[in-house]
Amino acid sequence: MLPETDWFQRYTEKDFQEVIMELSPSEAYFWNFALKHQHQIMHLSITQLSATVNVSTATIVRTVKKQGFSGYTDFRHSLFRDEGSAAQFISLNNVDQQIQQVVLQNEEEVTNTIKLMDINVIEDSIQLLKHAKTIYIFARGLSEMIATEMTLKFQLLGKSAQSQTDPNIIKTIANRVTDQDVVIFITLNGNTPELVHAAQVLAKNDVSNITLTTNQQAAIVPFSDEILLGYKSDLSYFQEFEVRSRLPLQVMARILLDSYVVRTKK
Repeated sequence: MLPETDWFQRYTEKDFQEVIMELSPSEAYFWNFALKHQHQIMHLSITQLSATVNVSTATIVRTVKKQGFSGYTDFRHSLFRDEGSAAQFISLNNVDQQIQQVVLQNEEEVTNTIKLMDINVIEDSIQLLKHAKTIYIFARGLSEMIATEMTLKFQLLGKSAQSQTDPNIIKTIANRVTDQDVVIFITLNGNTPELVHAAQVLAKNDVSNITLTTNQQAAIVPFSDEILLGYKSDLSYFQEFEVRSRLPLQVMARILLDSYVVRTKK
């Protein structure tokens, strides 16, 4: 039998007896097993658990719902939450080394990107966005999806916002943007020619801009007013193509947007 956790210990003998009385024999049998084998259950799908305990999946679902959970997934997640940081990534123990590397690579990009985030840059960027008449978001390639999402969210917040991805349109609009507007560049390597050109034009016209990138030495950096720098790992699983993970950019975009909401909500 595996050791009991705090979650199990919160049940007094009286509580346990009252719970059991409300359950059918098969439900009570499963619940008794669940309380005593939480570490094991955390890593079992509902079908695996059904085979282990020898009760139906319907019995499992009915039981956990009677205990206040929305379903088996909710119950299982509660075990992870109670377990806390000690359970972090423990499920990877049952995964081969290559898949572990894939998962941990993503963790590395997220963790290091957050560490690189500068609160002063975030605060300054929020003020620029708050007072902007229109927010323009320029992006190319796979970064376009992030630009589209950011544009939609700004619009939902009542801001005038638009995203541009066509290189010729980006160059044209860069010359039309006024000093009452703000431009956001989303560029992984920061060297995309049309984006660099647009940043040069904006700098010349004193138009504020914010750059989300993972390359501190990028050609766009000298022309950027605010720079949100993320971490990009060297490993790529699409080596035949210039297709890199946009996860760092997604993390920075979300942090910027969520921070904007926090600072500007009424």
